[in-house]
Amino acid sequence: MTFSIETLLNEHSNDKFDLHEQFLNNQMVRVLKTIGYDRHYKKAVGQYLYDQEGTEYLDLLSGFGVFAIGRNHPTVIEALKETLTLELPNLVQLDVSILSGLLAKEILKTTPENLTKMFFCNSGTEAVEAAIKFARFTTQRDKIVFCDHGYHGLTMGALSLNGENIFKEGFGSLLPNCEAIPFNDLVALEKALSNKDVAAFIVEPIQGKGVNVPDDNYLPEVERLCKQYGTLFVADEVQTGLGRTGKFWAIDHWNVQPDMICMAKALSGGFVPVGGVAITTKIMDTVYNRMDRAVVHGSTFAKNNMAMAAGLATLEVMKNENLVENSMKVGTEIINDLNVMSSRYEFLKEARGKGMMIAIEFQSPKSLTLKAAWAMLEAANKGLFCQMVTIPLFKEHHILTQVAGHGMNVVKLLPPLNLTQKDHDTIINAFDKTIADTHKIGGSIWDLGKNLAGHALKNRKG
Repeated sequence: MTFSIETLLNEHSNDKFDLHEQFLNNQMVRVLKTIGYDRHYKKAVGQYLYDQEGTEYLDLLSGFGVFAIGRNHPTVIEALKETLTLELPNLVQLDVSILSGLLAKEILKTTPENLTKMFFCNSGTEAVEAAIKFARFTTQRDKIVFCDHGYHGLTMGALSLNGENIFKEGFGSLLPNCEAIPFNDLVALEKALSNKDVAAFIVEPIQGKGVNVPDDNYLPEVERLCKQYGTLFVADEVQTGLGRTGKFWAIDHWNVQPDMICMAKALSGGFVPVGGVAITTKIMDTVYNRMDRAVVHGSTFAKNNMAMAAGLATLEVMKNENLVENSMKVGTEIINDLNVMSSRYEFLKEARGKGMMIAIEFQSPKSLTLKAAWAMLEAANKGLFCQMVTIPLFKEHHILTQVAGHGMNVVKLLPPLNLTQKDHDTIINAFDKTIADTHKIGGSIWDLGKNLAGHALKNRKG
């Protein structure tokens, strides 16, 4: 009998939730069923998902930013098919590969001129782990400084730099000599660096949790202070990179030159995991300073042919389809048009972000009736208002979004970079209708709010 993935999928088309409840994370299944996101998706093309009834959903989550060029892009598929059929030598290990050299060359064309070498790995968190090790070895210092509310991954080293405690609780002792400081606070940064014992300051140019955009002078001053105190400046662009913010790298908005850029997510084209760190020649030559240290840090599956081919094809798609420019154009229009609504809706504080990295923040209103309803949700669980927005966006308007982080009233959009004017109109109309409904106390959306509050209080007691 011929092995067939299509046959397996057809045989088990309605089994995915049962399989996950029995063999995987059953709490994730509970979450999906509780909020009504338990759909059976059958197809994905570009920015759209399709369920088994053929209903189309606009995906504004894009796998946490993985699908920047959209899902199942034909150019990447053809590149992967071709790579599979060429019968190439792969992961010989006592060898170097052509494709990894070509991908490194193409990536470094896009980075600041001081970054001249690439290290490849399999994910964003592995890129951060590499940056920690490279910084410590290069500077011969131990301490790493990061920002409150920052997110750099979930392996133990990267987790030590996580600014959200919910991810750390219960996992025991983490990496020593890691210090958190407030984001966008230059006084706190200089204080942390002033003892000249910090190997690296790692920061997201725009924070993913909340989509917090820094002041215009922040990153230029970060670069200056790091140079002054001998600390390496590491830009974590795992989420913000590859056109997400309307520039190829988010640091390009501020014309800074970090010592390292961590990358992953979108570089994969959504097919084969790939991560990397762009570094200076000095860092590369310091870490790999002798022949017996040629393998001092690496990863078995890094630089595999499929991942490198996916990366090369993804960069080609981004260039040919002008996706960075489209990210800036359509993303800016979405932010501006959402902000126009703030004068009409008390709950809407602002929309912010850059390119296709967008936050919609909500706030306590002034009207007494609305204020009381808001307080009811906040008492049950801080940030619950956003769930009351995202659920009808999904169920009624077929738009997939996410809450931007724990305990915050921010909805986050992280869509593919190929959104069209039609998609823009769909987004604006859906948010307009949904936010308007939140101002109708006693309407069906507030029945949902009460149910969510009930679930939250029940979970708290449990």
